[in-house]
Amino acid sequence: MKILLNNLFSIGLLLFIAACSNKKETDNTQAEIAPAIVTNEVVLSAEQSKTADIQFGAIQNRILSATVKVNGMLDVPPQNKVSVVAVMGGILKQTSLLQGLKVKKGQVIAVMQHPDYIQLQQDYLDHKSQLTFLTAEYERQEALAKEQVNAQKTLQQASSAFQSMKARVQGLRQRLQLLNINMSTLEKGNIQNTINLYAPITGYVTKVNVNIGSYVDPTNVMFEIVDTEHLHAELTVFENDIPNIKIGQKVRFTLANENEERMATVYLIGREISDNRTVNIHCHLDKEDKQLLPGMYLKALVETGSLEKPALPEKAIVDYQGNKYIFISEKAQHFDMIAIKTGVTESGFTEVTLPESFNKKNYKVVFNGAYDLLAKLKNTAEEE
Repeated sequence: MKILLNNLFSIGLLLFIAACSNKKETDNTQAEIAPAIVTNEVVLSAEQSKTADIQFGAIQNRILSATVKVNGMLDVPPQNKVSVVAVMGGILKQTSLLQGLKVKKGQVIAVMQHPDYIQLQQDYLDHKSQLTFLTAEYERQEALAKEQVNAQKTLQQASSAFQSMKARVQGLRQRLQLLNINMSTLEKGNIQNTINLYAPITGYVTKVNVNIGSYVDPTNVMFEIVDTEHLHAELTVFENDIPNIKIGQKVRFTLANENEERMATVYLIGREISDNRTVNIHCHLDKEDKQLLPGMYLKALVETGSLEKPALPEKAIVDYQGNKYIFISEKAQHFDMIAIKTGVTESGFTEVTLPESFNKKNYKVVFNGAYDLLAKLKNTAEEE
């Protein structure tokens, strides 16, 4: 009997220890998952309310623009962006271009040299001289043919030689004009050992890919010049938002690291969906700004219409742990924090979606001092 009682006592002791241990673990688990704020109610004294400058207002319907959020970048039309190449390979003898330098259309931007330039001019003068002789011979044979003095075959040979040389001379002339050779000077016998490259548009140099003394192939892009006077905003819109986009809609956009809001207008809507299911939208800036540069990234809101929505001032809405809240009051110095959803923000007011049970007639909304109430709520939770 004594042994049996000892065993029962031991078993009871073990069960007691296990129960205490389970209770402690349960208490620790509850402490870990307990929210930072266990109540949504704040009570202030009259003095505290005055210090926080609590002010009330009512939720009102306001006309807000329905918008689509998009990203994009500034760009220029293809005709305002030029890649400068050498029509014929050569060595760069001279250039003063640097990135950011402004150039005017027709300005000399580089000087090239190569023996082939000289040879091409020599060939032109030689073939032009032969053309003069063949022209005279053809005219002579034509005159003789009219008098039936020579054979028809002789006239055909003279005509063939004349036409062939004429085509060669015209071809060489076109090639020399592409090289910007002064033809009137050349026809006087003056051969140039260098050629000039001229700026095709007025704009700013954005790329310089060559240096003096380097050989340049016709396929090499030597310089890139951009006319920034006609920048546009190129927006990327997801396909599910495209039905809401229309030509003529206004676009509000801001550049990276800027708070200034700029305006643009939808001008063209792309007709092809990319692999990532987006469409490019072309927008014209309402106001040109010479300080802007192609390639700048931007965030934009496309205004797709106007709707009347319940709204509150931005300062009435607080953000806590990723959710949006407002404070309401039914009686003096007593405030309740309720969760809401937000929508469009415009001119300092934000669209709000309230709980179905919320009755605007019974409650006043805190317009000023909302963050003071949130701070008080946090402090109360920490004390508890």
